[in-house]
Amino acid sequence: MADNQIYLGNPNLKKANVMTNFTPKQVKEFVKCSNDPIYFIRKYIKIVSLDDGVIPFDMYDFQEEMVTSFHENRFNIAKLPRQSGKSTVVTSYLLWYVIFNPNVNVAILANKAPTAREMLGRLQLSYENLPKWMQQGIIGWNKGSVELENGSRLLASSTSASAVRGMSFNIIFLDEFAFVPNNIAEQFFASVYPTISSGKSTKVIVISTPHGMNLYYKIWHDAERGKNEYKHTEVHWSQVPGRDQKWKEQTIANTSPEQFQVEFECEFLGSVDTLISASKLRTLAYDDPLTSKGGLDVYQEPVQDHNYTITVDVARGIDKDYSAFAVFDTTTVPYKLVAKYKNSTIKPLLFPDIICQVASAYNQAYVLIEVNDVGAQVADILQFDLEYENLLMCAMRGRAGQVVGQGFSGGKVQLGVKMSSTVKKVGCSNLKGLIEDDKIIINDYDIISELTTFIQKGQSWQAEDGCNDDLAMCLVIFAWLSVQDYFKELHDNDVRKRMYEEQREAIDADMAPFGFISDGMEEETFVDKEGDVWSAAPKVDEYGDRTFMWEYR
Repeated sequence: MADNQIYLGNPNLKKANVMTNFTPKQVKEFVKCSNDPIYFIRKYIKIVSLDDGVIPFDMYDFQEEMVTSFHENRFNIAKLPRQSGKSTVVTSYLLWYVIFNPNVNVAILANKAPTAREMLGRLQLSYENLPKWMQQGIIGWNKGSVELENGSRLLASSTSASAVRGMSFNIIFLDEFAFVPNNIAEQFFASVYPTISSGKSTKVIVISTPHGMNLYYKIWHDAERGKNEYKHTEVHWSQVPGRDQKWKEQTIANTSPEQFQVEFECEFLGSVDTLISASKLRTLAYDDPLTSKGGLDVYQEPVQDHNYTITVDVARGIDKDYSAFAVFDTTTVPYKLVAKYKNSTIKPLLFPDIICQVASAYNQAYVLIEVNDVGAQVADILQFDLEYENLLMCAMRGRAGQVVGQGFSGGKVQLGVKMSSTVKKVGCSNLKGLIEDDKIIINDYDIISELTTFIQKGQSWQAEDGCNDDLAMCLVIFAWLSVQDYFKELHDNDVRKRMYEEQREAIDADMAPFGFISDGMEEETFVDKEGDVWSAAPKVDEYGDRTFMWEYR
């Protein structure tokens, strides 16, 4: 090819508006490739091998199945182990798509922009190794985008709403979507998804290795239950050639069992060192709310004569911080979450009105607010302006620390609880017991998601970097409240005593494997010839001696 026909001095690229004379064989081959992406990928896509350099992409069986799924379904979500070629197979399909479909836009989005650009680089390498007669002429070619003369374009960026704002896309590919922070992932779908769903042929491809219970987990779980349009594909590590039991043992030896479970078994485990055990987190399941509006999700409507408690965590005005509260039915054990509120934009002046409305609806529920910061202002408005009666107070009682009540005298009283290291420590400890012993039912996706990233940092518990713990802290406050004497008096139900007695009974059962042991104090009985049962009745005679008379039973 002449120098005036190549793009910016790159001999592997054809510039736009260059006449191509096809042979009959090439025409036939072009048509065949346009109709069969698997054929195109197998015959023409080349990839870089660490050992062998540039080689043809010889797809595994599961990779062919993935391409077929991408081609036949609008919405796809795939769960794959590490190093299974998931990004390569998707970029190969996207390359086929832009070559054989004019005037389409494709977005390659990853949790980090350099990762997205690296994937676009793989696609560009494959493009450079195509025969010139199959290439579209190049109009734009850089690290972040590609534009072809057939009007098709590719964009590589980080997963965010701003990355693709103002543009319409035919395919959006989300790589390692589980590693995108939840708040960003939710904003992305809120702004971008309407433009995708409005088309009839637009596609969304979501691929990741699991990373806790987040939006990726929710989409996957809903796909499994048939509650969304996504076609779900799962690949086990043993489907990758060369991976057997010996490979598994070596990998675990070089990493850890927990890491292998997440990265290769693809289990939706949370972070390491979570407050709630991984085995328990794995069993928690969420339900769809009955109603959802303005940040309020309702799972159960108020029931007459039931007792309800609301715990509140107020946003401090920091980025990614949410004002939140959780509503619990505390009538019986196990306690049950019946509603929750989470909103990052609500003003502190308006938040008390929402609390008051919900609390009033739930039988004048008892309300406990964390008042370390702007929470004190919320509590004041709720108490004095809205005159809500069932606001719980706390008083300092020396070594006992903060004590809950509904009215105190004295100077060391506040309208709510101050989150101290002691309150948090007790609350976290009790919360762990409540959840792991099934004494509280949590069926909300957002709360379960936060619990999977609620980890130990130093001597305390808090959200993993980039995650939230506003709803988790509502649970911590409730767990602390549940062991307060005032709470026990209100509900006539000591859950800590109940948990202790159940655990003691379990221990006693484990410690007595050989049946009952006689202590010699059993009641003496015998049966006569007529079948009547007689028992010994103790008597004390006039001299104080113990005698026995046989008494008919």
